[in-house]
Amino acid sequence: MKMFIGGNWVDKDEKIDVHNPFDGSVIDTVPRGDAQDVEAAITSAQRGAEIMRTMPAYERYEILHKASELMTERLEELGRTVSSEEGKIISEGVGEAARAQETITLSAEEAKRLYGETLPLDAASNGAGKFGLTLRVPCGVVAAITPFNFPLNLVCHKVGPALATGNAVVVKPATDTPLSALLLTQIMLDAGVPPEAIQCVTGSGGVIGDAVSGDARVRKISFTGSRDVGEHICQVAGLKKVTMELGSNAPLIVLPDADLEKVATATAATGFANAGQVCISAQRVLVDQEVYGDFIDTLKPKVEALTTGNQLEESVGMGPMIREADAVRVNEWIHEAVDGGATLVTGGDRVGTM
Repeated sequence: MKMFIGGNWVDKDEKIDVHNPFDGSVIDTVPRGDAQDVEAAITSAQRGAEIMRTMPAYERYEILHKASELMTERLEELGRTVSSEEGKIISEGVGEAARAQETITLSAEEAKRLYGETLPLDAASNGAGKFGLTLRVPCGVVAAITPFNFPLNLVCHKVGPALATGNAVVVKPATDTPLSALLLTQIMLDAGVPPEAIQCVTGSGGVIGDAVSGDARVRKISFTGSRDVGEHICQVAGLKKVTMELGSNAPLIVLPDADLEKVATATAATGFANAGQVCISAQRVLVDQEVYGDFIDTLKPKVEALTTGNQLEESVGMGPMIREADAVRVNEWIHEAVDGGATLVTGGDRVGTM
């Protein structure tokens, strides 16, 4: 696929391979963008920001509502694209596509509800009989830097609100999973988004991300990803407005009166969805000693029942991790825990990216 800059689909000689995480096969290629491409994208987005700023709310609503309808029509294609490039099982891929469509629907509705506020000013004597007004105005050019694990919905989380509120957006999708964002870009254009109002630049995060974040014409950055990268973006961005959704640490606490069957089912589902590559996955389970043994006995068969394999096959319950290096890292953590005294209840062996 090509990247979208300045109203055109742009290709380059130097490419990045997009792999299926299950078997490493190349499913597509995208251009390896550079700082010059970012310059062109932001220049175009400046023009797009002026167009969007003056576009009435009902038009922004109609465009995003149309985009939502087009996403519904292409739901299976979107879901399969997500699963193919990211590795989550096909039901999770289609589920993400459905959630992304809802995100755009909600963004369309919110385009009609950008309310200001009336403020009484009589808390001070010279404000008696006076009031103030606040108005919400667009930022201008918004940068959307997105992670690999939800390559469609987290792009929609940024693109939808940015367009709904009258901004132009420059999307920098994750290097490993750019195809979903490019497909969304095409859908937005088909729905009537002005071509200057959306850019999608593919390439290395260190090159594209830094160039976007450091450009003074970008007035807001929305980033989802790791704490370290988020901190780096803030350092590069300076005084820009930033919205960061970074890593988390999500424990489950199991008390003696808990329904162990229900909790074990939820633990297996939330801990292993998308091979655990979700920022709100269950990462630790803190179990009261009184029910610890019973909980392990209840959880173990549920985990062992998860079938691993090709994420595009309906029978598979958990797909691969995004890269083999990540699977190696997780496997090392398991062995470190065992060496430190932990008990391995089940599994513990790595095969490729699983």
